[in-house]
Amino acid sequence: MSIVVTGATGHLGRLAVEQLVAAGADPSAVVAAGRDPERLADVASRHGVRTAVIDYADPASLEKAFAGADVLLFVSGSEVGQRVAQHTAVIDAAKASGVGRVVYTSAPHADTSALVVNPEHKATEEALRASGLTWTILRNNWYTENYAGTLQQARATGEVVTSTGDGRVASAPRADYAAGAVAVVLGEGHENTIYELSGDVAWNFDEFAATASEVLGVPVTHRDVTPDEQLELLRSAGLDEGTAGFVVALDQDIARGDLADATDDLRTLIGRPTTPLADALRALL
Repeated sequence: MSIVVTGATGHLGRLAVEQLVAAGADPSAVVAAGRDPERLADVASRHGVRTAVIDYADPASLEKAFAGADVLLFVSGSEVGQRVAQHTAVIDAAKASGVGRVVYTSAPHADTSALVVNPEHKATEEALRASGLTWTILRNNWYTENYAGTLQQARATGEVVTSTGDGRVASAPRADYAAGAVAVVLGEGHENTIYELSGDVAWNFDEFAATASEVLGVPVTHRDVTPDEQLELLRSAGLDEGTAGFVVALDQDIARGDLADATDDLRTLIGRPTTPLADALRALL
């Protein structure tokens, strides 16, 4: 089975390539696709896979990379505001190249939730379903690694500052989500199916602070502030207006419960419990 992985030099895509090979996929049948030739060369040297340089703005590069693929693991792009056009180009190229199945990494409840990142994922899912391609959608909840900076803040200041209230996050490490993607890519019976993937346990930031305290060996507390107070704190810390506004908007999404849905889908796909928050934070250190 031939497999193409987009975003193969990014965090999730690289893990997926590594785990595909570890799970028994023929390295010569795996194509790691991305924009940076040097980083692709590093992936190839480590895992023995083939590579393809692609650019979402260059349909010819996409069609060449996807040609003959039984499965395309389509790792969503990271350029907020540009993803609808980029993702549409990937879907069009997959269709033109005759890709057998597209496995797309989306976001939690992309079609119903008001999560700040969801509009582009919703549009991509709609384009994928309308394409006539066979698809599987993996709606990944938050990556625990997204809180590496929060953990360092806790180490330096002894507190975690949010405007999330008692909102919860059903996070898991990228390696768990990559394992779920690999199970779907290599497995059967996943056609035209949507999975809501998450960690087994949804935690709030009081619990995050307590876990950080355990991991760091120093007292850590959670200070909940208003959105306006948080915005001012982020500005005073040097964040630009757009980034600060995004962080506040995301915290309000969490407060509303948009990341709180802990499902069994991921643990079922990978055949084990997801990585607990404490273990994931220790790995970040």
